[in-house]
Amino acid sequence: MKSAESFFRWAFDTRAESVLKLYRGEMVSPEKMFLSFCSHDPAFVSNGPAGLNASIKGIGFLPKDEYLEETLAAYIEHIKTYVPGDREYSRRGLALLVKYMYGEDVRDRIDFSKVGSLELAKKHSYANYQANPEATLLFYQPPAISYELRGKMEIYDETVSGKREIYQQFVNAQHDVYHSPDMSCWLTRPAYIFRIEEIYDNCVSKDGFGEKMIYPY
Repeated sequence: MKSAESFFRWAFDTRAESVLKLYRGEMVSPEKMFLSFCSHDPAFVSNGPAGLNASIKGIGFLPKDEYLEETLAAYIEHIKTYVPGDREYSRRGLALLVKYMYGEDVRDRIDFSKVGSLELAKKHSYANYQANPEATLLFYQPPAISYELRGKMEIYDETVSGKREIYQQFVNAQHDVYHSPDMSCWLTRPAYIFRIEEIYDNCVSKDGFGEKMIYPY
């Protein structure tokens, strides 16, 4: 049984490399940019009252809990500077992502036991995970890379809990720190936190085809 380190090198380092290249102004071919999104957009598989379901959703790694408030505060301070037409907003956001998440010297801040996502539709996945938190995330990058994560899904929704949910605020802020922000939408976008329990190598390789990996590694 091999270590799950290869999954994180692919899933996290691919994302980090893309962010760093964008920040440095390096040219990235459209083909490589599109392929890099394969490590960002897995299929979320759920089963519950809405039936067996799979839905493509964007994911992101998060800081360890002790760094959440600090990083969120920096994101919000930046987001509040946005004005329509500000061409430097995204670049300033990239600088924050490099400083707090993807820089070569901040890897020890990252929590590799979970990933976060946003729920935009509140339909099949949302209904299923409310009733049954068991989940699978399936990643695929043509032609041969594939990984499967199994674990539990947590939902953070301030409109349901009636209290501040830092994960909901953080995942929304991490999206808006680069894209045109709209904090008024955050309440309508609950956060998913997926706690990783098992990782499988589904790659088309001699060590793949559904082989369980050592995790934590």
